[in-house]
Amino acid sequence: MKKTVLFALLLPLALTACGGRDYLLKEGQTEITVAVSPTPHGVIMEKAAEILEADGYTVKVNVFTDYVLPNLATESGEVAANYFQHLPYLEDFNKNNKTHLVSVVAVHYEPLGIYAGLKSDLANVESGDIIAVPNDTTNEARSLLLLEAQGLITLKQGVGLEATKLDIIDNPFNLDIVELAAAQITNALQDVDFAVVNGNYALAAKLPSALVLESKDSLAATTYANLLVVRDGNQNHPAIKALADVLTSEAIKEFIVDTFGDAVVPVF
Repeated sequence: MKKTVLFALLLPLALTACGGRDYLLKEGQTEITVAVSPTPHGVIMEKAAEILEADGYTVKVNVFTDYVLPNLATESGEVAANYFQHLPYLEDFNKNNKTHLVSVVAVHYEPLGIYAGLKSDLANVESGDIIAVPNDTTNEARSLLLLEAQGLITLKQGVGLEATKLDIIDNPFNLDIVELAAAQITNALQDVDFAVVNGNYALAAKLPSALVLESKDSLAATTYANLLVVRDGNQNHPAIKALADVLTSEAIKEFIVDTFGDAVVPVF
């Protein structure tokens, strides 16, 4: 069966409410559509589609550039699954939108890294240096934890992934921590000394290697692994189970490592 991979930026889907159980995959269905973010999710899913072709499955990959439409499309049955989000985002989305989405399997996480701006070595940090961090709640907390792990700041004990700048209790270098939209930080590297950048944005901007990355056993890594997600009721369909098996296979692990290096880390 020939594989089909479709890429569609902001695909205009008719996200009308489904009546009855129209969102359920049909018995014996071998063609499925998966909504993904461009990189690395789309690249990984394209490779999975190639592998699944040998098992008689056709995977259509629809690429989205936002984080709302993929979940709405999965809820309505316009797509069979999506692959772009972590569990805290999924749970929050379900709560706020009354959707019924469930995780099938965790595939990878994209570590935040500290990247060079005007300075190229953390050993050269000086008083008053400017460090840009993402301004959204989740990634700002991860950024502060990463800075703390490097001995640059100290946070209140136990704040974990709810940390904000107000939780900094010691700032020995008097760092100026500037909050910016995550997608804009790579454009600001020429104006700051260092920056904490999300893995997907670092890949898109083709940044050189990070000076330091979140460790694989960090709180962020174990919490923010990216998931294959379906509408509840489809998780045990043979096509979804086959896709989950491929996404957590040695072949995909090797592909991720070879393609993305330390910017994308398998969690299986």
